[in-house]
Amino acid sequence: MRIVTHVNEMKSIADEYRKEGKIIAFVPTMGYLHEGHLSLVDIAKKKGDVCVVSIFVNPIQFGPGEDYDRYPRDVRRDERLLEQRGCDTLFYPSTSEMYPEDFLTRVRVEKLSNILCGKSRPGHFEGVTTVVLKLFNIVKPHVAVFGEKDYQQLVIIKRMVRDLNLDVEIVAGEIIREKDGLAMSSRNVYLDPVEREQATCLFRSLLLAQDMVKAGIRDTKTIIEAVNDFIKNFDRARIDYIKIVHPDTLEELEEIHDRARILLAVYLGGARLIDNMEIDVP
Repeated sequence: MRIVTHVNEMKSIADEYRKEGKIIAFVPTMGYLHEGHLSLVDIAKKKGDVCVVSIFVNPIQFGPGEDYDRYPRDVRRDERLLEQRGCDTLFYPSTSEMYPEDFLTRVRVEKLSNILCGKSRPGHFEGVTTVVLKLFNIVKPHVAVFGEKDYQQLVIIKRMVRDLNLDVEIVAGEIIREKDGLAMSSRNVYLDPVEREQATCLFRSLLLAQDMVKAGIRDTKTIIEAVNDFIKNFDRARIDYIKIVHPDTLEELEEIHDRARILLAVYLGGARLIDNMEIDVP
């Protein structure tokens, strides 16, 4: 596995891959890898001839008072995991390499960036789309793989690719969960034992919503109230939002007719956890 830290070197390697006719499949991450990330690497290995993974904790997607400085990092462990999984190239740039002192440009997807997590974290998705577009221009992938756990991010990236006519296919990887249903996340490390136990309320509340729909309930207000009441039974949990939306547009739904997705964000101690689930309509 090649480890690359400079932008120009990564661009040259990407050019080399493309001249050889190889399909570049790319997985952007912020590191501290878990099985969720590694499942995306597996998808990339199947989709491309070469797999490139980036590790970059992107400062411009963190707001004031958020966890940029304490975000978990262990690049040596990440290197071992990626090598074992068959990654071909790891791109691990510094902040100064990605954002020189005179950096001025931002990329923003209107409307989709202001709702849900974007409402709670102003500027977050502008930071995400800016760094992802930079990474696309550096790595030059044919295919890029993103996880469904960050569902709003996935929708925004797809929209950016469509709107800016980017020549990259976006592939979604399903949510990978712990045995008790908690969605795998680097931020799970923030949870103390009690919070970790209570964190299962996210997945369990999604199952509750799914069961209600299976029982014939279609009114989203009724479903959201039930999910809200369920989560409030857990004393460490503080709800940020619970929404039922159209899976393509993220527009809130009043009634569930066919396709729908429930998304939620919940604080547990110092961790803000997100989860989501496609709602199957009988």
